[in-house]
Amino acid sequence: MTGALHGIRVIDVSRILGGPYAGQVLGDHGADVIKIEPPAGDDTRTWGPPFQGDTASYFLGLNRNKRAIALDLRKPEGREVLLRLLEDADVLLENYKTGTLEAWGIGHDVLAERFPRLIHCCVTGFGADGPFGGLPGYDAILQAMGGVMSVNGEADGEPTRVGLPVVDMVTGLNAVIGIMMALHERNHSGKGQYVEAALFDTSLSLLHPHAANYFLSGKVPQRSGNSHPNIAPYSTYATGTRPLYLAVGNDGQFRKLCQLIGVPGLPGDARFATNADRLINRDALRHELEAALAGFKAEELAPHLIASGVPAGPVLDVAEALALPHTEHRGMVVRKDGYRGLGAPVKLTRTGPDYRAAPPEFAQHSDEILREHGFSDQQITELRDSGVAPTRRR
Repeated sequence: MTGALHGIRVIDVSRILGGPYAGQVLGDHGADVIKIEPPAGDDTRTWGPPFQGDTASYFLGLNRNKRAIALDLRKPEGREVLLRLLEDADVLLENYKTGTLEAWGIGHDVLAERFPRLIHCCVTGFGADGPFGGLPGYDAILQAMGGVMSVNGEADGEPTRVGLPVVDMVTGLNAVIGIMMALHERNHSGKGQYVEAALFDTSLSLLHPHAANYFLSGKVPQRSGNSHPNIAPYSTYATGTRPLYLAVGNDGQFRKLCQLIGVPGLPGDARFATNADRLINRDALRHELEAALAGFKAEELAPHLIASGVPAGPVLDVAEALALPHTEHRGMVVRKDGYRGLGAPVKLTRTGPDYRAAPPEFAQHSDEILREHGFSDQQITELRDSGVAPTRRR
């Protein structure tokens, strides 16, 4: 184990997406992550097809580099086991509904007193207090309530959910950031603290530049499809083959684009002289550009454009994106014991990500984890037989 977080132990009792994703990021970078599942297992084990055995791909995408144990935390004996596991832990990662841990007698105040160096990170829907405080949160609901859907979709269409769980995933990343801040601060103070990452806050934080535009202009942002609300040409454009995305951010790039696609006189047209002009006349600009682009293949033109300083890329599907040689070069597809998953997007020169283990089977490491924390074979058998630490999902 050589990751940047080697020596950090994380107890991950979170389920579904945001928390488990945070745990996987920490595990990828060397933390020893112990995943505690309820007797029925993490819900995402059933979110298929496709399945590998009885485990859905959804779970497999969020839970590598973790050791697994199942505990029934509704039982006092299960909570006692959890407390034993926390004795040498640095981080508790959870996403229970507000008040659950308090009802079990292990709320943050209790944990902070017993484990003063513990970083307690909670992924919540709306935060613990306020008008919506304590309510459960779900990615699509927060995309709707947080304004994300209102600016996503075609201008004449309905508000549309972003086609991936962006709020959940960014909340997971925010949880990692908060954990790292708290670990750094602990080096100075010697004290742990409570870290909260709320889906509601994350959804609002994603609203750039729409919120900034609204704060300055007072105008409610509208949907603009694939087009940028502030820049042109910055959208998908038809070519002789597939759509091409152009992200032209300044006048120099626009002049270069026009030269490379054979319309060098276009920047001299008063309608397109500046970004403000191009934005006002974006429909006419699209007509001119697509007429020129019709003679090109997007997948051939895009590399030439970007190499020349014009941001451009062909619109690829998931299979095509994963098959790119650069995807392989960047290590963004992980292979381990028959498992394939997405690689870690953050690289460090000396302590890079380490893919030590494929996602675990249910309760795969129960005996190992319990023995590490001083439980005898007889105690382990009793925990298993009583249902406190089951080894099969129920």
